[in-house]
Amino acid sequence: MRFDIAIVGAGMAGASLAAEIAGRASVVLLEAEATPGYHATGRSAAFWTESYGGPGVQPLTTASGGFLRDHGFLRPRGALTIARSGQERGLERFAESFAAQGVRIQLLDRAAVAACIPGLRTNWSAGALEPDCSDIDVAGLHQHYLGTARRGGVELLCSARVAAAEPGWRLTLADGRLIEADLLVNAAGAWADQIAGLAGVRLLRITPYRRTVVQLRTAPPAPATLPLVLDFGEEFYFKPEAGRLWLSPHDETASLPCDAAAEELDVALAIDRLGQVVDWQVEVVDHRWAGLRSFAPDRLPIYGFDPANERFFWFAGQGGFGIQTAPAAARLGAGLLLGRVAGDIDPGTYSPDRF
Repeated sequence: MRFDIAIVGAGMAGASLAAEIAGRASVVLLEAEATPGYHATGRSAAFWTESYGGPGVQPLTTASGGFLRDHGFLRPRGALTIARSGQERGLERFAESFAAQGVRIQLLDRAAVAACIPGLRTNWSAGALEPDCSDIDVAGLHQHYLGTARRGGVELLCSARVAAAEPGWRLTLADGRLIEADLLVNAAGAWADQIAGLAGVRLLRITPYRRTVVQLRTAPPAPATLPLVLDFGEEFYFKPEAGRLWLSPHDETASLPCDAAAEELDVALAIDRLGQVVDWQVEVVDHRWAGLRSFAPDRLPIYGFDPANERFFWFAGQGGFGIQTAPAAARLGAGLLLGRVAGDIDPGTYSPDRF
C-alpha cells in the first residue's frame, strides 16, 4: 500500500491532522490499538481554558476556541484558579500576564471565591476567574475528525503498530503488512520518541508523565454550577460531571509508554488534597483512571519537519493540552506539511529546530 503521507497515531493529534489534509494528499492513519483514541484522548479531563498550559500554549488554545464553539463541542463551565494566603501577589501576576494576551480573567477576593465554592476552607484567600472556560465533548470532537478524514479519503488502519521504518518510507507493521509513504508524520503521543528511534531520527526527549483522575460521590454533592477549580500551586483540579466530582491531584510521574493505570497512592493523595480545600465528605470512589501526558523538555508542543530529515514530520509533545488546542494545531500542522502556512501563530515557537 502506497500513500503520500503516513500518520502514526490516530488519537486527537493524528485524527485532527488527517482531517485537515484529507483530500489534498493520499493519507494513511496508523493506529497501534484496536480502537483510535484509547490512550490520552480517551482519558482527558475534558476542559478548554486559555491559561492552561501556560503563555506559550495559550495562542493555540485561544485560536481553537472559535471552531470548538461554532461546532458545538463546548459547554460553558468557567474556571477558577484559587490561591492560599501568601500567594495573592503571584496570582495577580498570573492574571495580569494572561489579561495582557487578551484572555478574559477577573481577580476575586475571599468572599467571592467562597460564594463560588461551598464549604471552602479558611486558608484560601483569592481567586482568578476565567468565565470563558468550557467543558469539551472530547469523544464528539475526535469522531468529528475521524469522520472528516474518512470522507476525505484517509484510510484508517487499526491494530497497525509500526515495527520497523526504513527511509523512503517503507513501514513494516507488527502483523507483517507493508506501507510505503513519501512523508512520515509522528503523532504517536507517548510513543513519539520510540517512532523517531525506529525511523533513525534524533530523539527529542519527549517524556510521558502519568496523570490520575478519580470520580467521587461527595456529601454534600458537588454543585452542578461549580466551575473548574484549579490550584495556583498546581496540586489539584476538580469539576462536577454528571452528578459526580472529577478530581486530579495534578500528579506528574515519569513513565514508560504504556497503558497507564491509577495507583492507590495517587488516589489517596487526590482525596487528601480535596480535604484541604473544602469540608465535603468523600462517600464513594466510583471510578479511577490515569493517562499519559507527553512533554518536550521546554513543555511546548513540537510541530514541523525534523531539521535533519525533511521527510519526517513531528506532531507531538502536546502534554495535557492537545485536545483544547487541536483545531489550531491541526491547521498549523497541515500548513507546514503542505507548504501553505498562514495565520497569526508563529510556527517557529513550536518548531523542532529549537532543539
